[in-house]
Amino acid sequence: REEDALSVGRGSVDCVEEVSVRLDSGPLETHDRIEVVDGRRLTQRYCGLLDGTGIFGPLRTFGGQSDRTAGIVKCLPDFGGRVLILERPIKQGLGAAYIAAFQWILANTDFEAVFEMDADFSHDPAALDEFLREIETHDLVLGSRYLDGITVVNWPLSRLFLSVGANLYARIITGMPIRDCTGGFKCFRRTTLEQLPLEDIKSDGYSFQIEMNYHCWRRGLAIKEIPIMFADRRVGVSKMSKRIIIEAMWMVWALRLRRIP
Repeated sequence: REEDALSVGRGSVDCVEEVSVRLDSGPLETHDRIEVVDGRRLTQRYCGLLDGTGIFGPLRTFGGQSDRTAGIVKCLPDFGGRVLILERPIKQGLGAAYIAAFQWILANTDFEAVFEMDADFSHDPAALDEFLREIETHDLVLGSRYLDGITVVNWPLSRLFLSVGANLYARIITGMPIRDCTGGFKCFRRTTLEQLPLEDIKSDGYSFQIEMNYHCWRRGLAIKEIPIMFADRRVGVSKMSKRIIIEAMWMVWALRLRRIP
C-alpha cells in the first residue's frame, strides 16, 4: 500500500530533484540458467510491459565458458537492440557481475534509471511501474519483502528464518533503517551509481546488497522502500551457500567499523 511505504535516508527527500525518468536498463542475473532465458517468454515479460517508455536493455552478465545461457540470449529476437549482453572471461560472483554491468551502463549509455533484478521471475516485472514512479523523487527504490509483514511465497521456513534473521542482524549492526537490506529488486538513479565507489565494492551475495544500500544511506541519499510480493523462483536453483552467509555476517561489522563518508 502506498501509504505504508517507508522512506529512509540520512538526507531529506525534499532535497531530491524531481525528474521524469524513463526506464532504460536493468542488469538481470542469469548465470548458467538456460531454463530461465528460454526464448520469447523472458523478453515479452520484461520488454512488453514497458513499450513506449524508452529503450529497455536488460544487460545480462555471465562468466566462463561453462555458462551456456549466453548462446541462448544471442538467439533472442530483440538481441542487439533492446536486449544486450555483457560477457566476462571468468565467473567472479554476483557482486562482481552487477558492478561490471553498472560500470558498463555508466560508460556507454545515458540511461537515467537502472534496475537490478533477478531473471527467474521471483521479481515480478509488473512492479516496475511503481518503481519508476518512486524513482522520480528518490535516489534509490528498494523492493521490500518485509514492509507489509512478510510478503514471501513458497519459501521453506528455514530459508525464511535465515532471511528475516539476516535483515534484523544487518539493521542492528549497521544502524540502517531499512526493513529489507538483502533484497535484490531495486532501482537506482544514474546519479546515485555515479556517487558510489563501485570499484571498491568487492562483496557478493547477501553482503553485496547490504553494502550497496549502506553506501547510499551513509551518503544521505533518499531511499524509498516499497512492498513487493516475492515468489520463490519458478525456474532455476538457488545459489545460497555457507560462504555467502559467513561473508554477510562479517561484512556488516566491517561496514560499521569502516569510516564510510
